[in-house]
Formats: sequence, C-alpha cells, structure tokens
Amino acid sequence: MSDFKIQMPKMGESVQEATITKWFVKEGDRIEEDDMLFEIATEKVDSEIPSPVDGVIKKILFEVDSIVPVGEIVAIIQTDDDDDDSSSANDEKTEPADTKEKASTTKTETVSADFKESTRFYSPLVRSIAKEENISLEELEKIEGSGTGGRVQKQDVLDYLAGKGEQKETPSKPAAPVAVASKPAAPKVNITVGGDDKVIEMDRIRKIIAERMVQSVTTAPHVTSVVETDVTNVVLWRNKVKDEFLAKYGQKLTFMPVFIEAAATALREFPMLNASVDGDKIILRGKVNIGVAVAKPDGNLIVPVVRDADQKNLVGLTSSMNDLANRARANKLTPDEISGGTFSISNFGTFKNDIGTPIINQPEVAILATGNITKKPAVIETPAGDVFAVRHKMFLSLSYDHRIIDGALGGAFIRRIADLLEEFDVNRKI
Repeated sequence: MSDFKIQMPKMGESVQEATITKWFVKEGDRIEEDDMLFEIATEKVDSEIPSPVDGVIKKILFEVDSIVPVGEIVAIIQTDDDDDDSSSANDEKTEPADTKEKASTTKTETVSADFKESTRFYSPLVRSIAKEENISLEELEKIEGSGTGGRVQKQDVLDYLAGKGEQKETPSKPAAPVAVASKPAAPKVNITVGGDDKVIEMDRIRKIIAERMVQSVTTAPHVTSVVETDVTNVVLWRNKVKDEFLAKYGQKLTFMPVFIEAAATALREFPMLNASVDGDKIILRGKVNIGVAVAKPDGNLIVPVVRDADQKNLVGLTSSMNDLANRARANKLTPDEISGGTFSISNFGTFKNDIGTPIINQPEVAILATGNITKKPAVIETPAGDVFAVRHKMFLSLSYDHRIIDGALGGAFIRRIADLLEEFDVNRKI
C-alpha cells in the first residue's frame, strides 16, 4: 500500500486557482483510473478532474466551495502499488502541476516524452492505451473528446481504433494574457426589500460577469460610435451560396464569419484598436484574436476566441466559429479557448436588437456590436439620377477605450468596417 497525492491541476495559462464545486467521491470509496474525482470552476470554464490511478480515497483535504491554488494537494488516494512504484509516481506528480505535463503511475512512465509537447490533458489510462496501440501523439491530438472541456476519454480512443472516431484539429496554445489592474471595490448601495419582492441569488458565473463589467467601466472611459451600413451585397451573397456552402464544407454559413473577416482586416489597418493598456504603456498586439460573445442556455455569456482571424479565409472562420459556438453552449470549451483575445464582437442582432453599446472586454480596448439586419428604403445614386430602393441595413456600434482611442480614430475604424461590408463582392466564389 502507498499514498498517491492528487493536486489541483493547472487549467490554462492564465488560471492560478480554482474553486471545488463538487466531489464525485467520498473518503473510503474505491475508484478506478480515469474515474471522476471532483469538479472545479475557474473564472473561465468548469472542468471535471479524473483520477490518474486505481485505489481508495484515503483523505479529502478541501470541502466544496474551497478556493484552491494550482499545485495544492486536494486529496490522497491509497493505491495497491508497492513503495518503489508509488515513490516514482509521486515524484513525477509533484512536478509543476500543468495539465499538459502530467505524468503519474509507472504504467505510463515509458510513454513517449512527446506528451510534454501536447496542448491537451490525457489521463494515464488514455496514454497507456495509446502506447499499447501505437497511436501517435499527432493522431491523439485529432481525436474529438467526449469528456468535459473536450477531454479525450477511454471510449473515445477505443472508438477511434474501431474507425468510429471523428477527428478535429486542436487549437494552438495562445500566448499568456497580460495581467490587468486589480478589481476595484463596487460601491455599497443600501437596497430595501419589500414583502412582495423576491430575492434571487446570482449564480457563480453571473457574479463573475458582474464583477468584470464593473471592473471594465471603472478602468476604461467608454465612448461609443455608431454607423449604419448597407449590407445588401452580403445578404444577397449568403442567400445565393449558403446551400452550396453547406453541401461543400458541411458548415452552416451565418453572417458572423463575414463580420469577423471585416473586423480582422480593419484591425490590421488600425493596430491601435488591437491593443491593451498597461499603466502608461500601450501594448500593440502581434496577433488578431477575435472573441465572439455566445449566449449559453443558462442565460449567461461566454466569449470564445477565434485565433489568428486575419489569417483565415471565410471557410476557416466559419468552421472555427461554428465549432466554438456549439461547444460553448455545451460547456465544452477549454480555458485557453476563451482567453488571449485582442478584440471582441457582440451580436445584438441575434435578439432582433437594432443598436447596442457593449462593454469592453478587458484588457482589450474596443468591442464591436452588430445589430439586426432590416429592410429599409434608401436613396441610391445612379447615372440617371437618384432613385429609391429597398436595401438591407444594419447598425454597427463600437465601444472603445478613450484613454488611447479618440473619436477620430474610433470613427475611422468603424467606418472602415462598414465600407468593407458595403463593398463585399456579391459574386465572390466559395
């Protein structure tokens, strides 16, 4: 008999602590490798943590709702390994707790060191199966996981071996975001509650959203510019090619990839909008990573990030956006997929709203809102004179950080996005 220490894993580059929201086991329970031990919640996503070993739960060191730093020991499992094997396993386990570098029992000690280069977490059981079946890391990276956050489970690997698994590329590891100023304290307001009132407790995610919104508006002086743009060419093009696009690429074509493409183009031309503010320093971001707000079934919002948006064509943007949005609604995003953004888009048009004034997603300096597309009469200039015509119109609104972006720059940037949409080639090939 020997003891195996379970540590709080690191769930992303910017995550330093997590809250234990649920234990799936209790002291005295016998568990098998890859069984779920506990659930954690970070400011970004919730994740279930599996056991890397077989054994009996000897000690649980933290209760539910405890906030635990990365690397802290949260539980002890008594295994059937002899002392030598356990010592080797625990020596590896006490290395820096990064989910990309986990190693545990002697069953996986001989697995290729290439796993240290992986951007995903693989349990010792999955690693062992991969080794025994000669599945390369490159193959493993393409297996779509059915576990929380896209984690690859035993059955996923077995399905892959049987030819039933679907493969998908894993996003590359983003650069760690720059730290922002500490959260200011919200002013205390005395609220009276009447006999007919109902008090509802905010859930954890809503509390985080509320804190972030207060932080943003107290950190950055917000200014919003609005333009109305004619998106008739975009609407006509999408209506013409959407069925062909679905048949050819297996992807539903929405307007959002076109908006992302226009924003990414404009951000390369206006780098001050693709920036962050750190005290009295301005950081111009080298990459264009665009976050898009997605409404979840529970009513909360999450902002997955389309990385290197300026380097993707419409097919790539559509595929990335559809994948991220679907997994966002199913709570299957990883922390790194909702961090590292340099600019954000919020689609008010989804809710048939015409105009919105979004709050900046810190530490970014600007956010674009796209409104509802409606048919309107418009004056069109022709060689024969002005005529009235029915056109598809949409409002774009841009909230930006007035510390570094003035009205002239913000106005020019949003006008450029509008021009790109109005000049969209209605005969563009897919």
